[in-house]
Amino acid sequence: MQAHKVQCLSPAGFHDMRYVEWGSRDNPRVVICVHGLSRNGRDFDALAQTLQRDFRVVCPDIAGRGKSDWLTDKADYGTAQYAADITTLIARLDATHPCEIFWVGTSMGGIVGMMLAALPNTPIRRLVLNDVGGVVPKAAIGRIVMYLGKDPRFNTFKELEELVRFISAPFGPLTDAQWEHLTRHNSKQYPDGTWGFNYDPGIAEPFKNVALADVPLWQYYDAIICPTLLLRGMDSDLLLKDTALDMTQRGPRARLVQFAGVGHAPMLMSEDQIQVVRDFLLAQ
Repeated sequence: MQAHKVQCLSPAGFHDMRYVEWGSRDNPRVVICVHGLSRNGRDFDALAQTLQRDFRVVCPDIAGRGKSDWLTDKADYGTAQYAADITTLIARLDATHPCEIFWVGTSMGGIVGMMLAALPNTPIRRLVLNDVGGVVPKAAIGRIVMYLGKDPRFNTFKELEELVRFISAPFGPLTDAQWEHLTRHNSKQYPDGTWGFNYDPGIAEPFKNVALADVPLWQYYDAIICPTLLLRGMDSDLLLKDTALDMTQRGPRARLVQFAGVGHAPMLMSEDQIQVVRDFLLAQ
């Protein structure tokens, strides 16, 4: 694994987007893995370790998360900015070694993937949507807004991990080592010794003073023509069962795989989840 950065542009100026890269830089097949709303690229470590045998795997920290810069104007946090940043990243990767792009997107990362895959002349050749689809229900948005943007501090790392386990219980059954990994890479320690999250609380700004309502994304999904794999936690409140079934019948007619005992969202850390993604990306 190697760490890199690319300079991106927002209306307020330039910012660095950090990313980690796995596998050979000479491999023309590039998998870009994009995380959920308050997560970061290190969520994909287990998946990347497996995929690197066959692909060059790139896992960015979207602006305001992980090790990437925080945006000056919090109103710029949104899918349009994230899509623009990823486009800059793709240009960097392709300039280094001409490549074809495969996309794995969890939740917010899947929305950005849909937006880019729907565009004419898209570079995305295969698309994995992890627990997100044609409609984002208002109930799920309301649940997320309840904790997003808060900036809690804890005296110990263990206390922070306990909160992560509570908030992220829908991720499903994970090992102690996996919970530690997810917390470690989503946290930072302050000079006074306390622990908190390493994302900008300002990512919640665009959600403020907005009436809760279902968010339709069919205009993007129906325009996608590349092969698409749809993953769903069977207990998910963000990708409802009826929406997932509709996605198998319209647009790219995604292949649907569901995981029992998981809500929003499958973390792609278990062997069965990783194998489903790998088989799809390698399919001819």
